Amino acid sequence: MIVERGQVINARFPHASGTRGKKRPVVVIQADIYNQRLRHVVVAQITTNLDDKEDPACFLIEASTPEGQAAGFARDSLFSGYLISLMREDRLQDVIGKLTDEAMRKADGCLKVALGLG
Repeated sequence: MIVERGQVINARFPHASGTRGKKRPVVVIQADIYNQRLRHVVVAQITTNLDDKEDPACFLIEASTPEGQAAGFARDSLFSGYLISLMREDRLQDVIGKLTDEAMRKADGCLKVALGLG
């Protein structure tokens, strides 16, 4: 599966106990040049827990907005720049949407905060 930066994809996260785990949306944040040649993908998690919506490493995407519809969200969701994972391609399931260019700029800002890059 070749993925693109900004795609919103459902992914299976393993449970710590080794059981099947939980399916949740993630955003591909890795550069496309690496998406084309590696079998692992760097992603940021999306959550419907909105408790951290004021955190500068997160941003709210409302499902009713064009941004939320493009991402494929049925509920208001939070991009979480501090919940980053490296996933094997086989854990990625179906593409449900893609972040808009403006949303990716916000995501990049969140990642800079979370990683202490600016």
